[in-house]
Amino acid sequence: MLLAFVAAVIGIALLSKAADEFVEGAAAVAAALKISPVVVGAVIVGFGTSAPELLVSGISAVGGDADVGVGNIIGSNIANLTLILGSAALLLPLGINTGVLRREAPLSTLSVLAFALVLAGGVLDWWEGVLLLIALAVSLTVIIQAGRSESTDAYAHDIEEFTDDESVTSASIRTVVGLVGTVAGAWLLVYGATTVAEELGVSGGFIGITLVAVGTSLPELVTAVVAARKGEDDLIIGNLLGSNLFNSFAVGGVVAVLGNGAIEDASLARTENLFMVGVAVAAMFAMVTRRRFSRIEGGLFLAAFVAFLIVTYVGEVSDDDESAVAEVVVTTDGA
Repeated sequence: MLLAFVAAVIGIALLSKAADEFVEGAAAVAAALKISPVVVGAVIVGFGTSAPELLVSGISAVGGDADVGVGNIIGSNIANLTLILGSAALLLPLGINTGVLRREAPLSTLSVLAFALVLAGGVLDWWEGVLLLIALAVSLTVIIQAGRSESTDAYAHDIEEFTDDESVTSASIRTVVGLVGTVAGAWLLVYGATTVAEELGVSGGFIGITLVAVGTSLPELVTAVVAARKGEDDLIIGNLLGSNLFNSFAVGGVVAVLGNGAIEDASLARTENLFMVGVAVAAMFAMVTRRRFSRIEGGLFLAAFVAFLIVTYVGEVSDDDESAVAEVVVTTDGA
């Protein structure tokens, strides 16, 4: 237990520093190559900060515990649009770029809906995973092609103020080192959190959707806070929407292909799945109608995250009580 706790603390410290280097390196690469920060956020940063989810969920699926992987995806998607977006909005009211409303927001919401549809039946099929991966390839093609036409104008100024004319080589090294440190930190944190949780006797689905999800979402949280301090609205939004897109299409596809079969924790396909869809639709609605996230909206989304944790915990306790009652009944009948 003590070793697991120490690993979690080291993971948090490593994440804090590595994610900072990663986001600044990625922004510097964007400035040097004249690439839109929205594209950087959705593709480079989105994929990089989703790497912990991909690794953890993939290994869980191969190990026969797809519930941890599924819970990780659901919890991370919810955390991105409540805990992280809410925290960033409290630091800095976020303006929503029209390009985001046309592409990243609809694609991200669609990815969440597609993954939710796959989960609705309570069974993961390999061919559904393949379809999710194909959808990822199509989405990235749309984002990259659209970004090319905007790369020299609308967003270039947003990242100039903290790039310091860094060379592509130097910025690339910073990005890679930051990404490696981010993944390593996430692994240490997840190892510590899951070890402690397992010793407390909670289910794999509960571990995945709470501790593992929050742990693997820390890169996005730190990245968003760093970007908020620098006034990088586009990078924050692109990061979170891109992360959800990768979580749903890439990580969801990998879990379905490697861990196909029935989901043991039925609440993942019902309550938590519906909560994920509700959050995604609410965020999309806020972006379209207001074209900004105010501090008030940030507070509301943070409150939604707290509500999610409470509902999930109550559901876990209820399931444990039902299992205990069933065990007593079986024991009594056997006697």
